[in-house]
Amino acid sequence: MIKACLFDLDGVVFDTEPLYTLFWHEMGRRYCPDIEGFEYAIKGQTLVQIFDRYFAGEEEVQRQITHRLDVYEQNMPYHYVSGFESFVKDLRSKGIRTAVVTSSNLDKMRNVYRSHPEFKDYFDAILTSEDFAESKPSPDCYLRAAARFNVPVEACVVFEDSINGLCSGISSGARVIGLATTNPAADIRRYTHEVIRNYEGFTLSDD
Repeated sequence: MIKACLFDLDGVVFDTEPLYTLFWHEMGRRYCPDIEGFEYAIKGQTLVQIFDRYFAGEEEVQRQITHRLDVYEQNMPYHYVSGFESFVKDLRSKGIRTAVVTSSNLDKMRNVYRSHPEFKDYFDAILTSEDFAESKPSPDCYLRAAARFNVPVEACVVFEDSINGLCSGISSGARVIGLATTNPAADIRRYTHEVIRNYEGFTLSDD
């Protein structure tokens, strides 16, 4: 029986991935012009992971990118993935616990709360990067979310869109449903056979 649903944020709750693609395209053009498709190479990585891999030791560049990202996130729109609000309300009406499990930090979440005052009412818990010892693809974040609800991780359903996120959910032992908002459905099916484009018409079963 399903006890909890655990949602990544970008590309799962909010349709923000196209906006981040534009942002990182510009950062790639500005700071890594020799890396073709930089905006796709960094998909699913945290800011720390991006810095460690592409900008190690470049403190001024890291500071500039962080500032640009902060300003961008303060002004970007946060539109729910189609059908999400109805879906999460239905889950809660059935007594299924809900949580956001995101690599975003508290500063980013404050932008979300300003844009959507109702957001916190949709979730029993909101776990951010400050709550985890290890970033995705480690299963740490989803194991901690299950523990927060005191339910077996096998009774949890994880909703993810990125490859790192999918790997995180699978490694945790949870059931994983992929959203084809960031990666093609064919790529996601390499990790889970359950793939949806959005929540319109989607009903969660115990299968």
